[in-house]
Amino acid sequence: MPTIAVPDVQRLADGVLNQDRRAVARAVTLIESTRADHRVAADDLLNVLSPHAGNADRVGISGAPGVGKSTFIETLGMQLVSAGRKLAVLTVDPSSTLSGGSILGDKTRMTELSREPGAFIRPSPAGTSLGGVARRTREAMIVCEAAGFDLVFVETVGVGQSEVAVANMTDVFLLLLLPLGGDELQGIKRGIMELADVVLVNKADGPQHDAAQRTVAEYRNALHLMRSRTPGWEAVVEPCSALMDEGMTQVWSLIEKHQAHVRAQGVLNERRRDQAKRWFWDEISDGVLMHLKSMPGAHERITEYEALVGQGEKAAPVAARQVLRQFLG
Repeated sequence: MPTIAVPDVQRLADGVLNQDRRAVARAVTLIESTRADHRVAADDLLNVLSPHAGNADRVGISGAPGVGKSTFIETLGMQLVSAGRKLAVLTVDPSSTLSGGSILGDKTRMTELSREPGAFIRPSPAGTSLGGVARRTREAMIVCEAAGFDLVFVETVGVGQSEVAVANMTDVFLLLLLPLGGDELQGIKRGIMELADVVLVNKADGPQHDAAQRTVAEYRNALHLMRSRTPGWEAVVEPCSALMDEGMTQVWSLIEKHQAHVRAQGVLNERRRDQAKRWFWDEISDGVLMHLKSMPGAHERITEYEALVGQGEKAAPVAARQVLRQFLG
């Protein structure tokens, strides 16, 4: 693989601010790099771009594989781009735990939207990030907002803790569900439901129409018993069909209604402040771990203790504290 040279940061920033799509793509590539010199350049780039970011609507979209997230994003995205919105879609594809590889197929699944000049689609590998949200998704969001995109969709893998991760970096969180039958409602975790601002039962068409209506009714009843994450806002449950473009106009109306509510109540600014603080602590945690691993002798001692823990000769918490005391005091 050819080595990526360290770019001229100011020139790259100027390209992003001038809404050069190639510059936006290069900027995201830079911030996703793990090379030390690239990270330094990425930090400089973010310092330049951050004052120009923060003015977009940030929408998180999650749901189990097969729920139709890509079709949903393309249908809704085409509607919004046609109305004059500038949309950036940051998608996260699952990475193999064996090879580390990722298919990154979202551009192939959103062929129509990817050709729109008002849309920018960037797939990224989940890697080892918690919940399948790429570690640098927040930074990619800053790049896109600085480039003039006034709407950012963040699509997650939709497994494990990805819903928590995306809720912690967006303004409104959409949870997509499939039409279910009866007791299958019990399989949905309460924590995921409590994060959702809008719940959408997708594929509510054809032979699944009636099942979708029943599912909507069941979730509406269930959500009455749950506490919403947004003060004064009760999560909305509606059916839709992204494939047939049914109910999609109403979906955006719900998002606009939610955004108007959080702005009027002062919740949006408070939420973004809390998200920035959480990001700060996440970076500290990651930085401490990287620093620890790079300290002389640390790798060998960690490997030694890891083997002892695996063999049951040391308890994991005890071994961890001993490593921390030895290398971090």
